[in-house]
Amino acid sequence: MSGSGDDHYFSADPAVPFRREPVEAEVWGRRLSLVSGSGVFARGRVDIGTAVLFRETDPPAGGRVLDLGCGYGVIGLAVAACSPATTVTGVDVNERAVLLANENAAALGVADRYRAATPEAVDRSASYDEIWSNPPIRIGKDALHDLLLTWLPRLAPGGRAVMVVGKNLGADSLQRWLGDQGFPTTRLASAKGFRVLESRRG
Repeated sequence: MSGSGDDHYFSADPAVPFRREPVEAEVWGRRLSLVSGSGVFARGRVDIGTAVLFRETDPPAGGRVLDLGCGYGVIGLAVAACSPATTVTGVDVNERAVLLANENAAALGVADRYRAATPEAVDRSASYDEIWSNPPIRIGKDALHDLLLTWLPRLAPGGRAVMVVGKNLGADSLQRWLGDQGFPTTRLASAKGFRVLESRRG
């Protein structure tokens, strides 16, 4: 399929015909069998950026984790599967993605610790120890900045965000911008044209 899925992704009810598609994910030494769907990102395998994120990091030790822009849930579900002391909230504007993420959580047996929702359904008072994301760079710089400034302030004091961003999609300028917003950001790793960034809340 061409890029038509991207065109529809950020509408709440994508016009793309919906078919479930299996995805095999290698995450932190474990293999997860998940389901994605047409119009919801993956085509049978984890995208390169997310694969880099898993390879270059270790899972959180515990706490409350937000999977920002969760898609079908692969990052947050990996956290929940590999770190039994975590509770994970996935958030995505795409209702099909939310549906798939929650179905995947049930299939993996982690639905007691993983819940995906659209942004308006997430408790506004909730805070998070960590935010993990392969953020939707293609929504444009202004929309991305708005998204990050909506969620990063929900980090608990001392919390961190871990994000993977393509170098050619502005990872280095985003790193500087995050620092300017009061979230000092360092590069944890660089591989296959991607940066893994860690932003701290002071």
